[in-house]
Amino acid sequence: MATKVKICGLRTLETLQAALEAGADYVGLVIFPPSPRNVDIEAAAALAAHARGRAKVVALLVDADDALLARVADEIRPDLVQLHGDETPERVREIRSRRGIPVIKAIKVATASDAAQALAFKASADLILFDAKPPPHATRPGGHGTAFDWSLLDSVKADIGPFMLSGGLDAQNVVEAIQATGAPIVDVSSGVEIRRGEKSPDLIRRFLQAAKSL
Repeated sequence: MATKVKICGLRTLETLQAALEAGADYVGLVIFPPSPRNVDIEAAAALAAHARGRAKVVALLVDADDALLARVADEIRPDLVQLHGDETPERVREIRSRRGIPVIKAIKVATASDAAQALAFKASADLILFDAKPPPHATRPGGHGTAFDWSLLDSVKADIGPFMLSGGLDAQNVVEAIQATGAPIVDVSSGVEIRRGEKSPDLIRRFLQAAKSL
């Protein structure tokens, strides 16, 4: 079975269309103002409407309060919510139960103990995403274009079921990453950008072609 692919941080109709036409399985919309990939609710709703039925729409949030979650659920109507902050298992369970939307929980990895934190979310999240831990003093929790040691997942991946892999992926290393980890889903943002926050349709197509070549 071909690896599934999520293109995250899409901000324009042109790049969204490129992702859809190239076969993206998930498209990610970042609702987090400090990110250079942030889109407001209205723009995200329009992009989601265009993608609906063609790929799964993922709304990425960071420690969102209930008011923002309600707006995202009602106006964007995502297929999944990605929680990329410091949400606890209890908070993930609450969001999943209250909003009725499947949840992806991001786990930021720099050590084996970081990776093991995924086990605490096994019962509350629908899907785990392993991402690289951001550098010290970073102002956002992801999208830094850095990879982590994929072997750190060896001791936990069998216990959590299907997972997403992110962090420093691009068209040149995604095949190696899939082979090393067995990830059934890969997630890319900065690896398909020509500058921070600006996606390239050509790089999107190259990434999807490489990821789905296995």
